[in-house]
Amino acid sequence: MTFEFTATILGTPRIGPKRELKKSVESYWAGKIDAATLESVAKDLRKDSLKALVDAGLDSIPVGTFSYYDHVLDTAVLLGALPERVQGIENDLDRYFAAARGNDTVAPLEMTKWFDTNYHYLVPEISPTTSFSLHPEKVLAELEEARALDVPARPVLIGPVTFLLVSKAVGSDAPLLDRLDEILPLYADLLTQLADAGAEWVQLDEPALVADRTHPEIASAQKAYDYLSALETRPAILLASYFGDLGAALPSLASTGIEGLSIDLTAPGTVEQVAAVPALANKRIVAGIVDGRNIWRTDLDKALATLASLLGSAGALAVSTSCSLLHVPYTLDGETDIVDPLRSWLAFGSEKVTEVTVLATALQDGTESVSEELSTARAALGTRRTDSRLHDAAIRTRLESGVTVDRSPAEDRRQAQAARLDLPALPTTTIGSYPQTTQIRLARAALRRGEIDDADYVRRMRSEIADVVALQEKIGLDVLVHGEPERNDMVQYFAEQLNGFAATANGWVQSYGSRCVRPPILFGDVSRHGAMTVDWITYAQSLTDKPVKGMLTGPVTILAWSFVRDDQPLADSADQVALAIRDETVDLQSAGIRIVQVDEPALRELLPLRAKDKEQYLTWAVRAFKLSTSGVSDSTQIHTHLCYSEFGEVIDAIVALDADVTSIEAARSHMEVLGDLNAVGFDLGVGPGVYDIHSPRVPSVDEITESLRSALKAVPAERLWVNPDCGLKTRGTAEVEASLRNLVEAARAVR
Repeated sequence: MTFEFTATILGTPRIGPKRELKKSVESYWAGKIDAATLESVAKDLRKDSLKALVDAGLDSIPVGTFSYYDHVLDTAVLLGALPERVQGIENDLDRYFAAARGNDTVAPLEMTKWFDTNYHYLVPEISPTTSFSLHPEKVLAELEEARALDVPARPVLIGPVTFLLVSKAVGSDAPLLDRLDEILPLYADLLTQLADAGAEWVQLDEPALVADRTHPEIASAQKAYDYLSALETRPAILLASYFGDLGAALPSLASTGIEGLSIDLTAPGTVEQVAAVPALANKRIVAGIVDGRNIWRTDLDKALATLASLLGSAGALAVSTSCSLLHVPYTLDGETDIVDPLRSWLAFGSEKVTEVTVLATALQDGTESVSEELSTARAALGTRRTDSRLHDAAIRTRLESGVTVDRSPAEDRRQAQAARLDLPALPTTTIGSYPQTTQIRLARAALRRGEIDDADYVRRMRSEIADVVALQEKIGLDVLVHGEPERNDMVQYFAEQLNGFAATANGWVQSYGSRCVRPPILFGDVSRHGAMTVDWITYAQSLTDKPVKGMLTGPVTILAWSFVRDDQPLADSADQVALAIRDETVDLQSAGIRIVQVDEPALRELLPLRAKDKEQYLTWAVRAFKLSTSGVSDSTQIHTHLCYSEFGEVIDAIVALDADVTSIEAARSHMEVLGDLNAVGFDLGVGPGVYDIHSPRVPSVDEITESLRSALKAVPAERLWVNPDCGLKTRGTAEVEASLRNLVEAARAVR
């Protein structure tokens, strides 16, 4: 008999509420702790997470979502699909981390965004020689661990179709779904082992199926689940979809013998889609009604009405989050700086779990059983609708009056900038940030605790800037940066200086590996207090005759890396942020800054998963960037930076940004993006990253020279810039200096 459940979530965060895993993993990398100590920390985190979910009232709890680095990499390990270049590393954990971040001799896997989120995953490489094999030790151990604690555990795995669709074919042009028959028996073997180990349900995540899929791809998914559901010994299968609606794939999946489907009810039209598929009347629908990606309190009355409308369409109904809680902070507890009414509008991870249990209780026992919770939610939503900070008439009037978004033709700008900047061929630069040293972090913490005043903090940051400028001068870079020592994060720094934003104290979210960010909360209309960067940049410029770039974050990236208000279109919020950035570019120009970089690394990230929605998004995203950058004169050079995404789908938009110079991630993808740019007639400056900063290895002169010569086959020298892939914030000073010396030497050699 299938175990029934009513309240669950699709996945959990793993970094620890105080980033315990991040700190331990980095200590392991540094040789300060051994593998046993690292595993002890991980085990405690898993145990605490399971206990909290049981105590909250969930009656089916995901296990196996823990990861030392990335769940897609974990799946590659599960299926024996790590690249050959790491196979010679005997230690399992070191082999795993070598695939994730490389080492002195091994290049890591590529990294890109997990669908349209800000989480980065490692892209498995599947070659014709890849021989799949099952390695189930991790998931079996975590299941055993949970069962020993009497947890109603549901193992979670990436499904076979999504695994192949998010992987990269190496050495062959054949579709990777052609390899489905090779991995399905491994999944079958694993399901049998999980059943023998006591698992009543297994969750197979198939988010790739909410994107546009061809008929053969949908047929492959149906084939996979016909095969797995026909197994004689297996747990009940919950196929989990999220980040959108299943569309045409829904009836095909419902026709298989799986017992459950998770549906993302935050996506428009999903309720109607469920009602239109009669086969779902025999399935358990796991209703993703609580938004797992944003931090706003759920409208419980509206959610209950939606859930009630599904009762006639499902064989059974369970309440859930729309996706894993990997994408939101752990809890509002400890966020003392966030006060009502804003605090009452929010729900972080633990609060979302509570919302799930409240909704499940209301369905089971009636609304009277949770009347207090429903009343509290209504009151909070009422204050949000009437708060004056959500509607600033001056900002809206300025946008409605019309602001220019076009600059002069590119050739006119090129001539004006060449005369003003006088740069050599193949100019060298960096992307923006330099290592955040211990001294920088100590100074920031001391300011926060009131141990030093603002004047002392400025003095310390100026000292750091002077050191970074001197280092760049010594190395011989052509265009300098100030190093961004005063910035805690490239989005949070600006959010803290803009009306309409709030910052968290401990709202950490995993971005990739041990990298965590604290996304700010965009809750109201946005405007600038005053100049945000001018004093820092002009101080750096006063120390050198070489141009120093003004460094700003673009409006799309500020939205993508924030938790954004959901009561107005994203395009409206983007325009408001763009106006603030525009005013900053003008102030930088007025202060004598000759180059301003407005970074948009998240341009691809926000791209909708369905083709029908993409054009509208790209139209407003490009407009917002141009609104940010079109207030300056022709002689001021505008740069932008994009990184760690598959750029093919937004190539036309990159051209439309009309930035004078675009620096772009290219090292891990071996300059592939340059061919895409050439194919659409891109003829502006471009800086393809010549080495990967997310790996600790120092690239050799020969290696960088080879990358440059490869780039010159696609880009003429007069348009080619030389730079790393991304900012250097997370690297060590000695490593950065060695890498940049090799970069400058390689550029000189190629000149």
